[in-house]
Amino acid sequence: MTMLLVLQTELMSEYCEMLQTQKLLATGNLHLKALHLHAGVEFHLKEQILSHQALQEALNDPKNGESAFKHLKQQASILGNMEKLHLLGPGRCFIEFGAGRGKLSHWVDVALQNVEDVQFLLVERATTRFKVDGKHQRRDSTFERLQVDIQHLCLNKVPILEKKKLPVVGMGKHLCGAATDLALRCLVESYAACCDAQNEEPAPKRSRTHQAEVASNNSADNESSKADCKPVAGIVIALCCHHKCDWTHYVGREFFKSVGLGPVEFHCFQRMSSWATCGMRETTNKASASEASEEQTGDTGEHEQAFSKIESGPDTLQGILTVEERKEIGSLCKRLIDHGRIEYLQQRGYKAVLQYYIESAVSLENVLLTAVPSPSLIPEPTT
Repeated sequence: MTMLLVLQTELMSEYCEMLQTQKLLATGNLHLKALHLHAGVEFHLKEQILSHQALQEALNDPKNGESAFKHLKQQASILGNMEKLHLLGPGRCFIEFGAGRGKLSHWVDVALQNVEDVQFLLVERATTRFKVDGKHQRRDSTFERLQVDIQHLCLNKVPILEKKKLPVVGMGKHLCGAATDLALRCLVESYAACCDAQNEEPAPKRSRTHQAEVASNNSADNESSKADCKPVAGIVIALCCHHKCDWTHYVGREFFKSVGLGPVEFHCFQRMSSWATCGMRETTNKASASEASEEQTGDTGEHEQAFSKIESGPDTLQGILTVEERKEIGSLCKRLIDHGRIEYLQQRGYKAVLQYYIESAVSLENVLLTAVPSPSLIPEPTT
């Protein structure tokens, strides 16, 4: 009887939330808020469509079909952006979140074939077939796969990182919804914060005279070690499936709260974000389905799509908004969600940017988030 009452209460709560969402949408309040916030959010992103020589042979291979070619172009641009940020180098651990078959790590390894001391950590919660990381036998690189949900991953307890203390580069290709937020927290809050705490070792006891003599040297050494210690060298994630985000794990909640928005509004933005990629029922929706099929048979393994369900849902306002209006609002919703992620990283000392990394004809989900530690601000000497 108690269980039945709990179930009824939960269903009633969901029903009330749905009614509230429909009411907000019907009155257009959220649309107006989205358009108002447009002024403070970078909506028109810069194109940063690059390539990398490591994939040139594969890109020119006529044996690769259209689906494989699209994935190769995306991977080539991701590597090109990583190279532009100086993230492809020795003495690093590359962590691929939502690794699937591990193709992105494979191409990074190919790009670094003459580089020593490179580690790869592939994180994927699902069982994956046709993995490519098992084929790598190069002495100077090590591949390790972790079958774990990102929210349960603690990087500082991973033996390969615990032993070598290498700076990490977090990367992902089409990291769905909340998985992006979980990856950012894993890198920025869990791993980076833990490394910072380990570096702050208690100073040994000294006499007062000795403390006076070495105080200035200690201060300089501490500042130097803090500047050199960058546990997270960079982050490069191709964003995807904003309709699968959730307020609980979202890293940009402070941004939303700062502009007077909360979980109810976030839920609406989350649902409307799908309009950007399936606003046209007959054309764009087919392209989304094609892209989903490619992803499922390609890199990401499980890449669930809820577009058709959302497209036919009660909050699409068909007949009230035009296709173009819905597409524009959907894109704006995506950028609002992404802007919260950018602010989250900026507040934690990273230079974070959003850019188009591939043409929309190649992938409808074509935005790349990159972040590198901001240069230390050294005060100018007073005269």
